[in-house]
Amino acid sequence: MRDFTKSIFESPATTIKNSLGAIVREGAEKLVKLAVLEEFESFFNQYSHLKSEDGKQLVVRNGYHAERKVMTAAGDIKMKIPRIADRRGKKRGERLSFQSCIIPPYLRRSREIDEFIPLLYLKGISTGDFSEVLSGLLGSQVSLSANTVGRLKKHWEAEHEEWKKRSLSGKRYVYWWVDGVYFNIRMESTKSCFLVIMGVTSDGKKELVAVEDGLRESEESWSSLLLRLKRQGVSEGPLLAIGDGSLGFWKALTKEFEETKQQRCWVHKTCNILDKLPKSLQPQAKGMLHEIYLSATRGDAYKAFDDFKTVFEDKYPKAVQCLFKDKKELLAFYDFPAQHWVHIRSTNAIESTFATIRLRTHKTRGCLSRETALAMVFKLAQSAEKRWQRIRGHKTLLKVLDGKTFVDGENHEQAA
Repeated sequence: MRDFTKSIFESPATTIKNSLGAIVREGAEKLVKLAVLEEFESFFNQYSHLKSEDGKQLVVRNGYHAERKVMTAAGDIKMKIPRIADRRGKKRGERLSFQSCIIPPYLRRSREIDEFIPLLYLKGISTGDFSEVLSGLLGSQVSLSANTVGRLKKHWEAEHEEWKKRSLSGKRYVYWWVDGVYFNIRMESTKSCFLVIMGVTSDGKKELVAVEDGLRESEESWSSLLLRLKRQGVSEGPLLAIGDGSLGFWKALTKEFEETKQQRCWVHKTCNILDKLPKSLQPQAKGMLHEIYLSATRGDAYKAFDDFKTVFEDKYPKAVQCLFKDKKELLAFYDFPAQHWVHIRSTNAIESTFATIRLRTHKTRGCLSRETALAMVFKLAQSAEKRWQRIRGHKTLLKVLDGKTFVDGENHEQAA
């Protein structure tokens, strides 16, 4: 990359033909385009092997998105982001699509450096390389040494501390997704787990409620977090909380917000059950589990529970026990609007966000301080929050908050 950068900025012919500003702008365009192209190739190669029965490629290149400008200290640079076409016949929202982490859809101005640098972290670019990568984008007069980036990290840490003190008075959350998220990084502290809460407000918007480090997923850590939320002004808990059954969160929730209903995550539960079965039976068991939580009514789900028990209880009682011990909590979603089921049956809202963040932390070498690791995760989650969309059927949330009764996902108005 150093030779490439040198060839851009030190070419005598280019110096003669262009002003210094044009050189910087040209260099920025070439450098960023190269990085985005490499990012695209890496993404595309993951799916290029997929072929149809007649040998045609299912995921193909599909030109570029419309050209757009990114404002930098050197002037506007023009970008075209590559795109792919997914021919596997899935619904529009389920098809593969490429979104650049280096130049995401919402990045328009280089002054958003506090957001841009965490995105470079996602790409695995080390602190020492930031100056080389960003000097072209932000202009040669911008200093982005390791010390500069270090000061930005300190700023993020302070920003997270302020964010934890923000007022939440008047906030009313209908749903919470909760999880303890682990990353493949070494930290100076033994607190290696990040406690995450995402919420849905009365207008259907998803919101980052809390990001905190904790000692594993203990009740004490979750209790401390919930008490802090109370101090911030959360007077009532959500109507429903969704999470993994192994969390210490549930004991803490019962103490702090005892009225909140509990929904176990079907993704976590499915994985736990399949671990207790031989691989040869896992596809059959997975299909039967899908039959349970995709049932149209709670009664049908009960029948599917019994079918699973009949098939597996004699030889694999631990798998059946794992399923039945949370039977009530696994089916709590039937008491809420059917339009919301796709959102509240699992913690995918958290998993999908933090899967991307793991791409960066997986490449992190060395030992991070607790504060640095937490600040990095916070900034990346905060950036991801800008792309979150409202949940389906958000208008029915007001009925839920008004105490309307839902049976098997349908509202049954009580007679006056």
